[in-house]
Amino acid sequence: MPDFLLFLFYYSRGTHHMSQNDQPIKPWGGRFTEATDAFVERFTASVGFDYRLYHHDINGSIAHATMLAKVGVLTDAERDQIITGLEEIRAEIVAGKFNWSVSLEDVHMNIEAVLTQRIGITGKKLHTGRSRNDQVATDIRLYLRDEIDAIAKELTRLQQGLLSVAEREADTIMPGFTHLQTAQPVTFGHHLLAWFEMLQRDYSRLIDCRARMNYLPLGAAALAGTTYPIDRAYTAQLLGFTAPTENSLDSVSDRDFAIEFSSFASILMMHLSRFSEELVLWTSSQFSFIDLPDRFCTGSSIMPQKKNPDVPELVRGKTGRVYGHLTALLTLMKSQPLAYNKDNQEDKEPVFDAIDTVKDCLRAFADMVPAILPRKEKMYEAAKRGFSTATDLADYLVRRGVPFRDAHEIVGKSVGYGVQTGKDLSEMSLAELQQFSTVIEQDVFAVLTLEGSVAARNHIGGTAPNQVKAAVERAKLSLAARA
Repeated sequence: MPDFLLFLFYYSRGTHHMSQNDQPIKPWGGRFTEATDAFVERFTASVGFDYRLYHHDINGSIAHATMLAKVGVLTDAERDQIITGLEEIRAEIVAGKFNWSVSLEDVHMNIEAVLTQRIGITGKKLHTGRSRNDQVATDIRLYLRDEIDAIAKELTRLQQGLLSVAEREADTIMPGFTHLQTAQPVTFGHHLLAWFEMLQRDYSRLIDCRARMNYLPLGAAALAGTTYPIDRAYTAQLLGFTAPTENSLDSVSDRDFAIEFSSFASILMMHLSRFSEELVLWTSSQFSFIDLPDRFCTGSSIMPQKKNPDVPELVRGKTGRVYGHLTALLTLMKSQPLAYNKDNQEDKEPVFDAIDTVKDCLRAFADMVPAILPRKEKMYEAAKRGFSTATDLADYLVRRGVPFRDAHEIVGKSVGYGVQTGKDLSEMSLAELQQFSTVIEQDVFAVLTLEGSVAARNHIGGTAPNQVKAAVERAKLSLAARA
C-alpha cells in the first residue's frame, strides 16, 4: 500500500502517549498551563503532509546520535539504543503499523515521542544540541536531494527516448515554423533535438540546484547554534553533505533551495507544455503529422470517432499548478525577518506537489515519446506548401553575385507570382523564374527541392541529416557521462 494511503488509514488512530490528565505530552509543553485548543492543534499540525519525511528524519537522527556519541555527549550504548529504536520505528512505518498523532504536530515529534515511550530516558537525550528548526531544514534537504536524483534519472530517460526517435527520423522532412507559419524545411529528428536541448538546460539547472542545496544546517539549533561540543563536519560527512552551513541564522531560515527547485520545475514544465502544444497540434486532423499510440489517448463519451491526446493536454494543464507553487514559495519568504518563523511550515506542500507533478509528467513523456510515429508523407506535403525554400533561392542568388537585399526582393516577387498562379517555386519553369532574374539557371532546381534545402544547411546545429546524426552521437556521449 502506498505511504499516503497507509498514513490516511493510521492517521486518525493516534498514539496513546498521554500525560496523567489524559492530554498528549508535548515535548515543548513545560511552560504552558493549559492544553492547546483543539482547533489550533489541528490548524498548526503538519503531520498530515510532512509524514513523508520519516525516512530522512530517521536518517538525520541516526547521524545526530552517532555524532553525539563521538563527542562524548552520549555513550556508545545510548547511541546504539537510539539507533535500534529508530530502525524499529522505520520498519513499522514502512509496514503501515505506526500510529501517527495529530496532537504531536509533525513527523519529528511523532517519531521522537514513540522512541522515548519505548526506550525511556535515553530517547529524551536524542534532541540534545538540536532544534526542530535545524532538524526540519535538514530533513527536507535530504528528502529533496533524493527526489532530485530520481527526477534526474527520469529526465535522462526522456532524453534517451528523444534521441532514439531523432536518430531514426534524421532525414524525415517536415516544415519548420516561425509564427506558426511555414518557414523553412527541417527534419523531424532535428526538431526533436531542439526539445533535447531544452531538457539539457533543465538537467543542468537541476544539478546546480542540488549542489547549492547540499550543505548541512543541522547544528544551527533554533537559530544561534549550541553550547555542546558538536562536530558538524562529521555529521555532514555521515549524511553525504558537502559541508556544514556557515551561519546559524541563515541555516534555519533559508528556503532558497525550495524556491530554486520550484523554479527548475516551472521551467521544465514550461518546456513540457511547449512539447505538449506541438503534439496536440500535430495529432489534429488539420496537421496529421504524427500518431500517438492508443494507450496514451482517450475517446469521447458522445463522439465515437474521437481520439484525444489527453496525456500531453494534461501535462500542459499541470504546468500552471507548478507555476503556482513557485509563486507561493516566493511570497512565503518575501517578508520574513530572521530567523525561523512558523510560516516556513508552508514550504513543504508546494515542494511535495511540485515533485509529484514533475515526476508524473516526466514519466508520461518518457513512456510516450519513443512510441511517436511520424506520418512522413503528411509532413513532406506540408513542407512543400508555403514556399519553404524561398530562403534557399535567395541564397542561390547571393552566391551568383546578387546583393542580399536585391535577392530578397527578387524572391519576394517570385513568391507573389506563385501565390497568383498556385505554384510552388520548385514547380515553376526556368523561364518563369528567369523573368525575375536572369542569373537564375537550370541548377537552381537542386536548391529548390526539400531534400536539397535540408542538406544544404550542413553545419553544427544545422538540418542536414548527417549533422542531425552527429548531434545525436554527441548527445549520447553527454548522457553517458552522467553515469
